[in-house]
Amino acid sequence: MAKMAPEFAQRNCKIIGLSVDPVESHLRWEKDIEEVQGQAITYPMIGDPTLAIAKLYDMLPADEPGTSEGRTPVTNQTVRTVFVIGPDKKVKLHLTYPMSTGRNFNEILRVLDSMQLTAKYTVSTPVNWNNGDDVIIPAALSMEDANAKYPAGVRVVKPYLRYVAQPGMHETVMN
Repeated sequence: MAKMAPEFAQRNCKIIGLSVDPVESHLRWEKDIEEVQGQAITYPMIGDPTLAIAKLYDMLPADEPGTSEGRTPVTNQTVRTVFVIGPDKKVKLHLTYPMSTGRNFNEILRVLDSMQLTAKYTVSTPVNWNNGDDVIIPAALSMEDANAKYPAGVRVVKPYLRYVAQPGMHETVMN
């Protein structure tokens, strides 16, 4: 994540880490991450040893007893959740990764690109979409309005499945 921080910054996205470990332990393992990955963590890390935040965001059950003291990776495994919180302070996405699977931050960037694109333009992104690929015109937009909005051309696969080149491709940063 630290290596990819500039990619998130380009998308006007702020990174915040959360751990059920106390902040003192973050200071130790942040050094390990820098040594192993060659990149220092430059974003804030929140210590949640009382599990209050983890419970608030349903990463752990509200009735989960105790604090982080004595917990194991197995008892904390649902705290491996990634949240995307929008400018309106609402959770827009959450993904929970199993302990055996590393998080895919390229996928998080892809999702951010899609969410920013679809918030700015009247489009949807299809399965396996990547930034720069064609996008879908929502069925709620009539064909007449779609042709007027996208004069460069609409590719109709089915009346309800219409593609257009991704709008805004010449903009430097999507907001």
